[in-house]
Amino acid sequence: MARVIKAVGPLKLRDPLDDSFAALVRSITYQQLAGAAAAAIHGRFLKLFPQALSPAAVLALPEVAMRSAGLSGSKTAAITDLARKVEDGTVPLDDVESMSDYDLVARLVQVRGIGRWTAEMFLIFQLRRLDVWPVDDYAVRKGWAIAHKLKDLPKPRALQTEGEIFRPYRTVAAWYCWRATDTVLPA
Repeated sequence: MARVIKAVGPLKLRDPLDDSFAALVRSITYQQLAGAAAAAIHGRFLKLFPQALSPAAVLALPEVAMRSAGLSGSKTAAITDLARKVEDGTVPLDDVESMSDYDLVARLVQVRGIGRWTAEMFLIFQLRRLDVWPVDDYAVRKGWAIAHKLKDLPKPRALQTEGEIFRPYRTVAAWYCWRATDTVLPA
């Protein structure tokens, strides 16, 4: 891992959004899309809300408008479900800062389209939690293999064990694994 850190430099996380709902909408929008395509769709979606993005505003928006921004049917359904569950109190977001990682993941995965991976990305990039170890993330597994010169990707269970040496800073290790996948490392 030392050569990855040396090649990449200091940890740099993107700035969190001002609002947890907006951050989760962004996460849903970006799922399984290349960065440029996701950014374009997300930008068009945000333009549908001249006042502000909110659960109530999403629920007032016709599905056809969401689809016209480029959202798939499943992403439209996920964002609508998130808005509905935030609005009705099933998935409150006003106390996320004080919740444990475990409890927050359990709360968020109640929303259609939000699985463990999306919840973990929320913990890392929105809440800046330092001890998240997303072992099911393909790029983390690939980055670990690159950093450790492994022929095969580690299985999530094995990676879970390997990550223990980085506790309570497993997020930092995950970030360097991600960077290892897009950095040319010295031999």
